[in-house]
Amino acid sequence: MVNNLSRFRIMPTFFKTLFFIGLLIEETIRTPHRKRQRKEWREKRMTETRTSTLDFTLDLVAFSGMEIIPILYVFTSWFNFADYTLPAWVSWLGAVILVGAVWLLWRAHADLGHNWTPTLQIVQEHKLVTHGIYKYLRHPIYAAVWLTGVAQVMMLGNWIAGPACLALFLPVFLVRVPREEKMMLDQFGAEYRAYMQRVGGVIPKVGSKL
Repeated sequence: MVNNLSRFRIMPTFFKTLFFIGLLIEETIRTPHRKRQRKEWREKRMTETRTSTLDFTLDLVAFSGMEIIPILYVFTSWFNFADYTLPAWVSWLGAVILVGAVWLLWRAHADLGHNWTPTLQIVQEHKLVTHGIYKYLRHPIYAAVWLTGVAQVMMLGNWIAGPACLALFLPVFLVRVPREEKMMLDQFGAEYRAYMQRVGGVIPKVGSKL
């Protein structure tokens, strides 16, 4: 009985730590691309930007759900009053999903390269990327966020920290994706329209050869 109780206390801490490590790896993936983008902004290599105050506000809201709230949950007891018990198999499945999210984020950034921007921007010599993971998904980075959010629910047994990513990223996704797609249509025209028809957004279309 004592051993079972000890394991019960250890498991949530283990998955909290595992989830935090996943967040650190994701930030490690994003950091060099953010640095490059800031350099390009200073060098005025952006040929077009449609970023508004709303975008920055929504980004901040999403960031709080994706990182600030779960990190506070991992390192403080502020949200412990909202804890609940998760079966171990659910948390392990969440860990597998998190690994998939990390891989997808890395693959998407690697394939996109210098064409990545954090908001609605076009850089000089911007190219439409349709190879690699972009052969199957138009928005694999957003898909990685959704998968991370699912993993967060399954690994953090807390009514606040668990669903924070899914709940607070949703407004960004609903507002930004249509505007992003319009910008790409304006930039690449029929080429992007054909790409939209054959490739899914965050879920591969039926018939895609994965």
